[in-house]
Amino acid sequence: MKTTTQLLSTVTRIAIAVTLASIPLAARADTLSQVAGSYKIQPSSRIGFSVGQVGGGGIKGDFKKFSGVFKLNPSSIGQSSINFTLYPESVSTGQARIENFLRSDAVFDSANFPTITFKSTQVTQTSPNTAEIAGMLTARGKTSPASFQASLANHGKNSITFQVEGKILRSRYGMDVGTPIYSNVVQFDMQIDGQRS
Repeated sequence: MKTTTQLLSTVTRIAIAVTLASIPLAARADTLSQVAGSYKIQPSSRIGFSVGQVGGGGIKGDFKKFSGVFKLNPSSIGQSSINFTLYPESVSTGQARIENFLRSDAVFDSANFPTITFKSTQVTQTSPNTAEIAGMLTARGKTSPASFQASLANHGKNSITFQVEGKILRSRYGMDVGTPIYSNVVQFDMQIDGQRS
């Protein structure tokens, strides 16, 4: 009887070990609180955007130059912060004509407003590895509230990657040229790579 009990106990432990080993790594991902620290945004990040067009198509591109830092508070994710700057002169769409138009005073007016900035005002954790980031976005000298959804995608000992999405109404910043043929909504799809500082 004792031998049978020991055998069942051993089989149970093996079964549990096999089950845990078979769980996908993503299902065992660390939570935001476990990767707390200060990070500098890396050039390997991707800041993509798109603007829809009536009938299909539209404008898609990214920004090649940006900088920023973010801090994940170890005791409370709600006390975390991010400061981000992108440089509209670096906009890239693969079409020089469109890039020049976006840099012009009709849209970014990058000659007079060389930066677009975002500073968080509140970070709300929405799941163990996701958060909503609210803050103030400034472009063309105009400041308006904006929010983004971030999810922890990957991390190492001193590095971290977030997938970030958000929508901005360009009319709030005096950049609504072309509406309603082109959507007033700018969709951002970003990969933010951070290096612990």
